[in-house]
Amino acid sequence: MKKKNFLYLLLGMALFISCSKDSDITSDPNSQGVNKSANLLATGASANDLLANTNYSNLLIEIGYVSGFRPTAEAMATFEAFLRARTFKASIEFTYKELSSPNQESLTNEEIAEMESENRTVYNTGDTMTLYIYFADAPSENDDESEGLVTLGAVYRNTSMVIYEATIRELIGNSVTISLADVETATLNHEFGHLLGLVNLGTTPVNPGHEDTEVDETQGEIGNNHCNVEGCLMRAELQFGGSLAKMMRSNVSKGLAAIPELDAECILDLQSNGGR
Repeated sequence: MKKKNFLYLLLGMALFISCSKDSDITSDPNSQGVNKSANLLATGASANDLLANTNYSNLLIEIGYVSGFRPTAEAMATFEAFLRARTFKASIEFTYKELSSPNQESLTNEEIAEMESENRTVYNTGDTMTLYIYFADAPSENDDESEGLVTLGAVYRNTSMVIYEATIRELIGNSVTISLADVETATLNHEFGHLLGLVNLGTTPVNPGHEDTEVDETQGEIGNNHCNVEGCLMRAELQFGGSLAKMMRSNVSKGLAAIPELDAECILDLQSNGGR
């Protein structure tokens, strides 16, 4: 089979974050008699609630996955460790729901949100906050392989995430340097970082200078909701930057852990908003 060369991205920032506004992806907050309004807010709006235990002491995460695309147990265990290291939640639990394939060649942002509305069963209640993560068997419609733009994960709304599991598995192939669990974990941690408000998505940077920037349509410089510190988990791996896979292989070659970690600036931001 012809080998494909992709510049793989953690593109959870602008592509889906920009579509997460209430006016773009909407849902009936009280459908089926359940008040869902607290889970239908903009990305980063619940950063403090996720980090602290003031309003919610427990976190329940529902994993909806297409048959055959369940995340590895290793990735989920490492993801849980990341959550415990950065939040003050007394209890973190996972529930899994196997789903049939939507049988789509690619998925739009709206289709993913619609599937969540149909399949999500947990919403904030009492002192328990909930999160929904969908593991897809199809790539994002926004992908452009010819330009090397391929999405591994994205966040939308304040407690919703999609992981493009099929894309991650294609990235890994037969790699002996990095594992499927490594890339799953890096993607989960990166996207959850955005739900925690990083960077400047609900958690105000203590030192604003560490938010990366890009040039907009008017040639003005704007923040792109990622970190500019080299090697940070929240780096924007864009068209002209190093890919996630390249970063992870570089870490391994240096004797470091494959999965990137948050830098000191991002950790400081989380601590300033109620996190560890």
